[in-house]
Amino acid sequence: MGLFNWTEKPASTLANGGVVGPDERLPWAQTGMMGVQHLIAMFGATVLAPILMGFDPNVAILMSGIGTLIFFLMTGGKVPSYLGSSFAFIGVVIAASGYQGPGPNANIGVALGGIIACGVLYFIIGAIVQAVGTGWIERFMPPVVTGSVVAVIGLNLAHIPVKNMAPTGFDAWMQAITFVSVALVAVFTKGMVQRLLILMGLIVASIIYAVLTNGLGMGKPLDLSGIANAAWFGMPNFSSPVFTGNAMLLIAPVAIILVAENLGHIKAVTAMTGKNLDQYMGRAFMGDGVATIVAGSAGGTGVTTYAENIGVMAATKIYSTAIFVVAGVMAILLGFSPKFGALIQAIPLAVMGGVSIVVFGLIAVAGAKIWVDNKVDFSDNKNLLVAAITLVLGTGDFTLKFGDFALGGIGTATFGAILLWALLSRKS
Repeated sequence: MGLFNWTEKPASTLANGGVVGPDERLPWAQTGMMGVQHLIAMFGATVLAPILMGFDPNVAILMSGIGTLIFFLMTGGKVPSYLGSSFAFIGVVIAASGYQGPGPNANIGVALGGIIACGVLYFIIGAIVQAVGTGWIERFMPPVVTGSVVAVIGLNLAHIPVKNMAPTGFDAWMQAITFVSVALVAVFTKGMVQRLLILMGLIVASIIYAVLTNGLGMGKPLDLSGIANAAWFGMPNFSSPVFTGNAMLLIAPVAIILVAENLGHIKAVTAMTGKNLDQYMGRAFMGDGVATIVAGSAGGTGVTTYAENIGVMAATKIYSTAIFVVAGVMAILLGFSPKFGALIQAIPLAVMGGVSIVVFGLIAVAGAKIWVDNKVDFSDNKNLLVAAITLVLGTGDFTLKFGDFALGGIGTATFGAILLWALLSRKS
């Protein structure tokens, strides 16, 4: 089967609740709509991460699209995934560059050099996995560990919409209206509308927001002037890397976290599709590594297999890699189009926060699904303690400092899960 030779499933698959596998696709019209949904799902976090680091969001979007296509090609189109900005880089990038925000990061070059170093290390790990197999990684990261790490990614990000995306009481109520809208679409609709639950819920909530604010004056009005004033096409602000030893040593170890994220992603997709994707693990690592190198070379954030899209796939049961090709191409267009960027950014913060609550929750549940599907035995104290401690480390953003280096949240949870498993496994 050729790289772009997906088996087309009829549109009736949607109405009948059927599953669309990685090597299958819906008719192109439906595939395009699903691509839009994935683009929406990843947009908030992919843009938020560069803003927190002082990077250009348009460059981040552009690089996420290019990275997604690189990943698709290097995995032979077999692994459904979107590559977006990794939150694992935020802490080390801020430490390496001394960024205090807000606005552009004046020392972005040294951070980019470290991101490239991380991508190189990530690629090397992938090459080793491709050569000798995944056994050594799976010994360090069995299902109880990978499930915990995947769950922690969603739980660690939960505070972002809850604490940072609802500045007023009205916004908090709009978040609630948004996630209820998504839930109602998911449960009470059928066919394509149900499959587009995130996008449909977002549209419904945005309309309600406009009625309550622009119409009834209950909150900050929906502002569409930015869309009208933005140019259709424009170049993003690219930046060049600067290579310094300290920044490279500080940022490169993030590769270990990316390995755990990617491993968890592939395990989650394997559990959801019933197709063993372990043979593509090394190529997935290498593809993600190359994408991170390319992103860092142009001023983008380090990228990772995007957990938000696991949530969307879990809800829609559509795993076609064709969707991610569409989403990647659209992200590239968005990166070169201030007007498209203005359209997405016009979505009210509270509405995007409500969508994020849904998606981050679905990520956490995807981690739990890894435990269920692999029959993790929580009557075994080793499994019980690894999962329990990992979840609290990640959710509570537990931080350890080594001089100027700080490891927190997802980092401490990831390394903690791996090291704790290795320590407790010595008994057996």
